[in-house]
Amino acid sequence: MATAAPAKPDAAAAFAKGLEGVIGGQTAVCSIEQDKLIYRGFEIHDLAEHATFEEVAFLLLVGHKPDVQELGQFKAEIIAERALHPAVVSFLGSAAGWLASGRAVPMDVLRTAVSILGHTDADCQDNSAAANLRKSKRLLAKIPTIVGHMQNVIDGRAIVGLERGGDPSLSHAANLLYMMTGRRPSAEEARVMDVSLILYAEHEFNASTFTTRVIAGTLSDMHGAVAGGIGALKGPLHGGANEAAMDMLKEILASVGEQGIGTPAVDTWMQNAFDTKRKLMGFGHRVYKNGDHRAGILHGLGKKMAATLSGTFGGIPAGKWFVLGEQVQKIMLTKKNIHPNVDFPCGMTYFTMNIPVPQYTPIFVASRITGWCAHIMEQHADNRLIRPLSIYTGPAQKPWNG
Repeated sequence: MATAAPAKPDAAAAFAKGLEGVIGGQTAVCSIEQDKLIYRGFEIHDLAEHATFEEVAFLLLVGHKPDVQELGQFKAEIIAERALHPAVVSFLGSAAGWLASGRAVPMDVLRTAVSILGHTDADCQDNSAAANLRKSKRLLAKIPTIVGHMQNVIDGRAIVGLERGGDPSLSHAANLLYMMTGRRPSAEEARVMDVSLILYAEHEFNASTFTTRVIAGTLSDMHGAVAGGIGALKGPLHGGANEAAMDMLKEILASVGEQGIGTPAVDTWMQNAFDTKRKLMGFGHRVYKNGDHRAGILHGLGKKMAATLSGTFGGIPAGKWFVLGEQVQKIMLTKKNIHPNVDFPCGMTYFTMNIPVPQYTPIFVASRITGWCAHIMEQHADNRLIRPLSIYTGPAQKPWNG
């Protein structure tokens, strides 16, 4: 006779689907509050206005605000590490067919390229603090190069900056854009990209960061943990939301046309989405209930830049995308009381910078690598295997030969 499995004491009371509201650990890297986002003591609005991404990367990886000498040395180290090992370049070239066929997307290629980087890194299996910091700097330097070279391969163009990983005279953000396009960006484009990297750099125990900590908690190596983080970030409920948000806006435009922007036609499209219970990406957040602090910063910068651009983007002027976006935001807030998160303005901003939509999430990786590495180092420095319990919902015990 089958017997019921014994219940775990207080298991039901402790259970939270998706670990919502559960404290998963301690960190000195980042604090998320309803009215602020803090990186190691510095609030995100302050950083976005006054810091550069290189300064924020140093802050997250090393642990304090850099002085002039420290920043100069850090930037020199990153620039020196931008170029890729020939094995990684060869792989990126071979991936063209997979990307063209749809069997792989840029995030898949980036994940594999990071794994190959592990094979080429002399420190790969060394989890000491010094080795981890060296690997963090190399990953920070090389991931934008991977993204840039991959886009060159997709476009069928010669790889930009093959020997040195771009132009050593350009900032981290500007060089990323240059490697992808072969065009040196304007100062405003470089600054907008720089701020977007700052905004995406770190966000506490989000799904991908928690994934890297779980992997690091087994005392696996940094490259393995980062590859796992990329796998988690790929999903449309996490990093892929910026791509999905832009695809949604393109779908709305295709339905209502340029003349429909600002008219009830957009309301009708949105209401149909509500009625069919379609999930609209780029809105809401598990932690923020009153809006994502980062969204307004990026929206403002992107809209200001769009106003200076000529020509059309996806068939309409750059500014029209922000008009459409603001209308969609207003409908979501009015009818659903849901605010946009940073992925929503990111989609419009990157689109008006002529960045291909499938590269939005790899660019996210080029930023979040700083937060991931900071958390991996923190986990390794004070480790305990992360192993939660579960509530069993399967059949009761029964004999095999019954």
